[in-house]
Amino acid sequence: LKENIFFCGVMMLQMFLLFIVVPVSALVHTGRPEVLRVSKTQLQVGGSSFIPGVTCTNEKIGVVGATGYIGRYVVQECLRRSYPTVAVVRDKSNLAPKTASLIKDAEIREALAVDRTSLDKALNDCKVVICCLASRSGTKADSWMVDYEASVNCLEAARKAGARHMILLSAFCVRKPELEFQKAKLQTEAALAAQNDITYSIVRPTAFFKSLSGQVEILKGGGPFVFFDLGNGQSATCNPIAETDLASAIVDCIADPSRNSKTGNPIWNIGGPDTYSMKAQGELIADALSSVNQEARRNPWLLPVPIGIFDFIINIIDTFANLFDSEKVRDAAELARIGRYYAVENMLTTEQTDIYGTTSLLSHYERVAKEGQEYDPYTTLLGSKDEPAAVSA
Repeated sequence: LKENIFFCGVMMLQMFLLFIVVPVSALVHTGRPEVLRVSKTQLQVGGSSFIPGVTCTNEKIGVVGATGYIGRYVVQECLRRSYPTVAVVRDKSNLAPKTASLIKDAEIREALAVDRTSLDKALNDCKVVICCLASRSGTKADSWMVDYEASVNCLEAARKAGARHMILLSAFCVRKPELEFQKAKLQTEAALAAQNDITYSIVRPTAFFKSLSGQVEILKGGGPFVFFDLGNGQSATCNPIAETDLASAIVDCIADPSRNSKTGNPIWNIGGPDTYSMKAQGELIADALSSVNQEARRNPWLLPVPIGIFDFIINIIDTFANLFDSEKVRDAAELARIGRYYAVENMLTTEQTDIYGTTSLLSHYERVAKEGQEYDPYTTLLGSKDEPAAVSA
């Protein structure tokens, strides 16, 4: 009973964390050129025919995690380029409407990423495997099951199928691993590097637009924009990337010799064209609301929160976890650590080759202000759309 009482208190703190961490928890093109066909021979010799956002090798592509936030856009991008595409899903009879519409033209095969037998069957004729799996919560058990075990299963299934290439969706933040999901992703990257059967690419995005737009509807309703003050008015900075731009970059790795482990640098730290601090994101939302509502811009209510609040909350939760030896409470502490990490660390690419895409964060904010944002318990505490979050593994 005592543990349940303490756990309820911890969960209330967790909900508060999720509310104020929304801006930092991080991740429609038109007029694209015609698809360029590249022969396998040209690809193998590192020919110069590759064009970003365009090239197609005609190989069959298997996308694991096809119902996830990024996975469904990767499937759509593969189809746009006319790749024969297999979308691997857990249960095709239970797809959310938006997800179903994005992947409907792919060949849909059912498999559990944690089950090698079903995954081997789903990928048995794929020449390129794209792994878009990611744990939904970031807790220890979930991270090691999805970000490592299930992701390595994709590698082993690709090797068994005789695939040529594998692309892993990782994360920019693994460069400074302090959290369980970061350590799990790094272990998967190491497994890729340790084998020689297939070539590989690793794509590490900085942050997703969706992770930075959870407060649009709050400001729209007259509420404050909460940001974490690192002192002297400073806040963490990032250059997030749109889901469609990221999907295009991932599919580029199929044919780009510069992103291939055999012919180039397989690790791609990637971000979008715009750079904003947390505080500047609040100002940008005000710009978006003014544009959408066609009214004079109103200065946003910017509410700074001292970063020390995380240390206080983490210490309390850790004390409860040690006192009652509770895995649930430890998970809550890990969520708090995730929040603190993104509140203090810049998710920012600086090399010109690591900046990709044309979609602006402002245009995303304007779309959310008009249409609302899908509810997702791990990126947006509030949302006006009911599309459920897709299951990742």
